[in-house]
Amino acid sequence: MVGTVGFVLEVCGGMAIVIGGWRSYAVAREALAPLAHDGDPTRTEIEAARPLVERPRVRLFARRAAVSLGWLAVAFYGLYLVVRGQAVVG
Repeated sequence: MVGTVGFVLEVCGGMAIVIGGWRSYAVAREALAPLAHDGDPTRTEIEAARPLVERPRVRLFARRAAVSLGWLAVAFYGLYLVVRGQAVVG
C-alpha cells in the first residue's frame, strides 16, 4: 500500500512538472512576444501619452508574467510531490 501511494505521488508530481513547466514557458513566451517588435506606430504613439500603469501592453505583460509564475509554482509543487513520493517509497 505504501509503495502505491509513493508511485501515485511520483506520477502526479511528474505530470505537474511537465504541464506546469510547459504552460509557464508558453505564457512567458506570449508575454515577451509583443516586446520583440514595435507594433503599430499609431497605437504606440497613443499609448505613449498614457501613464505607464494604464498602458494596455504593460498591463497585459504583467498579467501574463504573473500567470507564468503561477504555472511555474505548479511545476515546483510537482517537484515537491516527486520528492515526497520517493521518501514514502524509500
